[in-house]
Amino acid sequence: MSDTPPQALIEGAIQTDVVIIGAGPSGLFQIFELGLLGIHAHIVDSLKHPGGQCSELYPDKPIYDIPALPVCGAQELIDRLLEQIKPFNAQFHLGQEATELKRLDDGTFLVRTSLDTRFHTKTVIIAGGLGSFQPRRLGCEGAEEFEGRNIHYKVKSAADFTGQRLVIFGGGDSALDWTLELAGKARSLTLVHRRPEFRAAPASVAKMKDLVASGSMRYVEAIAHSVIKQDGAFAGVRVKTTEGELVDLEADHALVFFGLHPKLGPIAEWGLQIEKRAIVVDTEKFQTNIPGVFAVGDINTYPGKKKLILSGFHEAALAAFAVAAHLNPAKKVALQYTTTSPIMHKRLGVAEASEQRTADGGP
Repeated sequence: MSDTPPQALIEGAIQTDVVIIGAGPSGLFQIFELGLLGIHAHIVDSLKHPGGQCSELYPDKPIYDIPALPVCGAQELIDRLLEQIKPFNAQFHLGQEATELKRLDDGTFLVRTSLDTRFHTKTVIIAGGLGSFQPRRLGCEGAEEFEGRNIHYKVKSAADFTGQRLVIFGGGDSALDWTLELAGKARSLTLVHRRPEFRAAPASVAKMKDLVASGSMRYVEAIAHSVIKQDGAFAGVRVKTTEGELVDLEADHALVFFGLHPKLGPIAEWGLQIEKRAIVVDTEKFQTNIPGVFAVGDINTYPGKKKLILSGFHEAALAAFAVAAHLNPAKKVALQYTTTSPIMHKRLGVAEASEQRTADGGP
């Protein structure tokens, strides 16, 4: 964090009251809570789609501790949140990481992203979960040269690999799901995992073993050793088995599903008080050590902190009131209820329905 940047950096920046960094569950619900108070938000996320960990790591996993929903899929939760925030028309800036935060002399902020999108904002709410997510790379000799061409960390369509010789690395749901999807479509397929225990659903592991038993695919317990090149082109991956044997796996492509690892990234350089890779906040406003900068969700810490989605929702509600007070210090922020407040109904876009029910003699 530094002093006032050149005026040229502010000119042309998007002017806003609040920028939310992170479009996971807490960041999305933050839009809702701000919207109820009449505050419009811009939201930035390094991923190309909203949802954070829920969408990127375990979209099909069931969640059982969301109030009033006995069970809810992770992606279903994100879809519900996106539907809930529609009335507030938040502007999303996805596929770009917030790289710079500068506090200006007047207490406002300049936020810049990796795509050079710039915001001049009065407040910032960091809802970055565990930080920005980066794929865990294959990390063996010669791999970097072929990343994005023959070594892939994400698959968009099975059709891209139909008829190809494939090696898949990993033991989680993504690795097993794509193994089952591509088995029979690929020219050849080998799954490589470093140990006999899998993190994937037991049913998926059982199906994979059935395919191995039938000769439809191959399974090798090993780790990547090096990339095989032929005339400068990718030709496969050499792996080292648990017995120490080097085995060459010929392939046209390697699909790597080691998951994503979070990192605070540029956030660590913004002058925030950080404790064990989390941002310290108070429990009244969820404000950081920098006035006007707040943090909600898994990225923050305070005495008694529990890293639960429902905790992030609670924090977002209190942070919204704190942001409103910060924007208008002289104005008391009244608590209004969505069940009875005409203002809330109008902001939610349900005013006409409410008036119709009243005219019909309903509650």
